[in-house]
Amino acid sequence: MLVLAVNALVRDVHGWWAWVVIVANALVGVWALLAHKQERFRVPALWWATAAAEVAIFVQVILGVILVQGRKDAQDALGFHLLYGFSAAFSVAIIYSYRNQLGDKKYLLYGLGGLFIMGLCLRAVATLP
Repeated sequence: MLVLAVNALVRDVHGWWAWVVIVANALVGVWALLAHKQERFRVPALWWATAAAEVAIFVQVILGVILVQGRKDAQDALGFHLLYGFSAAFSVAIIYSYRNQLGDKKYLLYGLGGLFIMGLCLRAVATLP
């Protein structure tokens, strides 16, 4: 009985946390695009907010892994959902790895990257069975 209650709680948190991830990445993506165009938006808080939005993705992936752990039917039923979720996490790593190579285009990278991650997360939500 306790296992079912914990599983339901994790499922609910995974559900609403998805919207936290989507909104957070949308906001930091738009903020970074504004910072690309206007220097007044280039404040240290942008990087703190971006880091928080990206950490939120990994929290979401961990919650998802906990939910599918031990389920034999998870790959068939959740195939694309899992693909989009892990793609969002890998995107964070790819964006981070290019940050020093782009110099003055760093804000553009994080702006478009944040919106791309938001899109991946929306697709993950949309592909739930």
